[in-house]
Amino acid sequence: MQALFSQILETFGRFSLSSALDIFIVTVMFYGVLMVVRGTRADQVLRGVILLFIFFSIMAALFHLTMVDWLLRNSPVVLLVAIPIIFQPELRRALEQVGRTSAIINHPLATLQTPLLPATIEELVTAVDRLATRHYGALLVLEGTTGLEDFVRSGVRVDAEVTADLLVTIFFVHSPLHDGAVIIRGDRVLAAGCVLPLTDNPRAAGRGTRHRAAIGITEQTDAACIVVSEETGQIAIARAGNLLTNVSRDRLVRYIELFYNSRAPVTEPALVPAGGL
Repeated sequence: MQALFSQILETFGRFSLSSALDIFIVTVMFYGVLMVVRGTRADQVLRGVILLFIFFSIMAALFHLTMVDWLLRNSPVVLLVAIPIIFQPELRRALEQVGRTSAIINHPLATLQTPLLPATIEELVTAVDRLATRHYGALLVLEGTTGLEDFVRSGVRVDAEVTADLLVTIFFVHSPLHDGAVIIRGDRVLAAGCVLPLTDNPRAAGRGTRHRAAIGITEQTDAACIVVSEETGQIAIARAGNLLTNVSRDRLVRYIELFYNSRAPVTEPALVPAGGL
């Protein structure tokens, strides 16, 4: 017992500020990984890998399995190749989040942006209101600091001023571009008929393609997305992978003003359960 106590004291005697910093950094890294994969398919994969590693480690120690022990000791080399392949969407999203939250990176981009004119906001809200009244399904992406050129190239470039008539015409049921998304940068409609990534979030199961696409693009970028349901005519807003449904006109106006003019962080609602849309 005394020997154990002495060993513990010796261990703590070697503990220094650099050791505390080392532990803190590793803890933050593990916590960050867990937050990135939480609620995604990668969450289940990570749990499975950890459980298998623990199981085979115990088996190798109990039954002296030489080959299994050798594989476990050399598995980090394989994981260096496997992790970027398995968790590619999550790693990309994490790096994009780091870039968006960096004041040094974002500041030059933010200074290039000017507040949206009230007339443009009115045109945008009027278009959404008319689309909802007529039950025209619509998907409008409002670009943030993350560029959306990759998605613009998937559609038809428009490069026109934001007007209610233009947006309603694009999403008219017989328009060849009505099934895709419209991407808006400031007071300009960049493109229409754009293809967006669908979310893998299991909580979005049962949602329509438009709503899943709205959640998907906001998971990968800092854009905001406005969705009009073709079935119910209800308006929804997606941001940061969250979805707020049944949005009124006044609330939509406030949200767009916050998104464009203040660039202040907007408190996001939780992703509502599937159903109703």
